[in-house]
Amino acid sequence: MEPDHSLILKYFPELTEKQMHQFALMGAIYQDWNSKINVISRKDMDSFYIHHVLHSLGIARVIQFSPGTKILDIGTGGGFPGIPLAILFPEVHFHLVDSIGKKITVVKDVVRQLGLQNVEAQQARAESLNRSYHFVISRAVTQMEKFLPWVKGKFRKENLHQDFQNGIFYLKGGEVDEELEALNLSYVPYFLDDYFSEEFFETKKVIYIPYEGKR
Repeated sequence: MEPDHSLILKYFPELTEKQMHQFALMGAIYQDWNSKINVISRKDMDSFYIHHVLHSLGIARVIQFSPGTKILDIGTGGGFPGIPLAILFPEVHFHLVDSIGKKITVVKDVVRQLGLQNVEAQQARAESLNRSYHFVISRAVTQMEKFLPWVKGKFRKENLHQDFQNGIFYLKGGEVDEELEALNLSYVPYFLDDYFSEEFFETKKVIYIPYEGKR
């Protein structure tokens, strides 16, 4: 049985026909890939649109990215959160990186099949990249103390968003306060159960960490 994308419409009712088609197609593409290599755990595939697509789109409930924004997705795995956000924001450029080649092979194929013109996928370690971005996004790839050195020097000076200075949007579950406070970071948690009613989101957050120029 293919995953059902109607949940996305519930929370994002203003999608265009093209976007609706792309979200609908995602489930079939990932199911096909998953039968060849284990991109997403089998049990997670049953909840694909909640656990992966809607979870990724949690960032879009916190910020609406302006056209022209450049975003780096570190440790994208099978393409999350980057690909769902790239469908939602076609005028924003997403650079998806992962150190594992077979995952990037999947991402490139998904991007091709969905016809996404605003996504670049690359097998690379984040710390080896030389470009700069307005925002870095990630889905809890590692502890924050390891993550921060990877993004050092990767933020642009010009700011395209009135309410958010350039920085990090990090999808995380469970407790994060101790970890972040130990690093003496200023951050804002956004609780996803304020935006989505499914039980899965009860412990899930988007952590926003503004880049203050001193890291």
